[in-house]
Amino acid sequence: MDDFSPTDLKTILHSKRANMYYLEYCRVMQKDGRVLYLTEAKKENLYFNIPIANTTVLLLGNGTSITQAAMRMLAQAGVLVGFCGGGGTPLYMACEVEWFTPQSEYRPTEYLHGWLQFWFDDEKRLSVAKIFQQQRIEFIEKVWQRDRDLKGEGFDFTSSVIQSALATFHSRTDAAEKQSDLLLTEAQLTKVLYKYAANNTEFANFTRQHQSQDKANDFLNHGNYLAYGLAASCLWVLGIPHGFAVMHGKTRRGALVFDVADLIKDALVLPWAFICAKENATEQEFRQQVLQAFTDHKALDFMFDTVKQIALQNYSNEDVEALNL
Repeated sequence: MDDFSPTDLKTILHSKRANMYYLEYCRVMQKDGRVLYLTEAKKENLYFNIPIANTTVLLLGNGTSITQAAMRMLAQAGVLVGFCGGGGTPLYMACEVEWFTPQSEYRPTEYLHGWLQFWFDDEKRLSVAKIFQQQRIEFIEKVWQRDRDLKGEGFDFTSSVIQSALATFHSRTDAAEKQSDLLLTEAQLTKVLYKYAANNTEFANFTRQHQSQDKANDFLNHGNYLAYGLAASCLWVLGIPHGFAVMHGKTRRGALVFDVADLIKDALVLPWAFICAKENATEQEFRQQVLQAFTDHKALDFMFDTVKQIALQNYSNEDVEALNL
């Protein structure tokens, strides 16, 4: 350990890291060169190691505290830390995750420079927003056609209900003249996907409510915030500030996180939230299932690939319709 350097913690690329953690009712600390969390039992205190070199995001829920030394080591390893409400989702006054991003003067600059080539041009930004929507649908197709478990639960991409909704989605997306048109089209598709998932899992009267206490809504909130963690990590690694959104509005400080998270939410979080709710799974079981799905389908790799390819496009050509991944 004498020759241990902080740079050794970065040898695993963020896109290949396997772990996300949600902790509650514990104390996170540094001990003997490791980051641990301490839980207090009646008769003894228990320490558990956090393998920070292979960790992407650490979510701290209710009843948690963290030491300065632990934060220093997490920053050196490039781990994003977020404070959140209970169960990984916001509750009442905890209206959003507060992300603590590691500080480094050596983030790459080429992706930010590429992003700014199009971002200040309304037409080019709209064209990129359409690419995000196309990539989102392609990921749903890839996941739902490959995943046997989802197929077994009735999530069939070739279903007439899904194909009809996608036909409308594609035509309206192509015809959209501003971001608000895309958001409306996205909301209409998501409503269809909710209904489709609810019917598959016997939640016929499901209504999406962010403050609801039923398991399907709770799991959707929880899974979405796990996706936000991946998206925030992706953007931090590439050096793109979270305010340069293409879909969710230029006035929202973290809007680009929502844009990037949307690439995978419908494909993975949505179906598993309903499936786990039907099976009456615990929060921990749902979280493990979603994280395993993120790993199996390389969700973080997909985020990185999409954002990098969009940022490195040549946007000097005035014919923005030629933009193509």
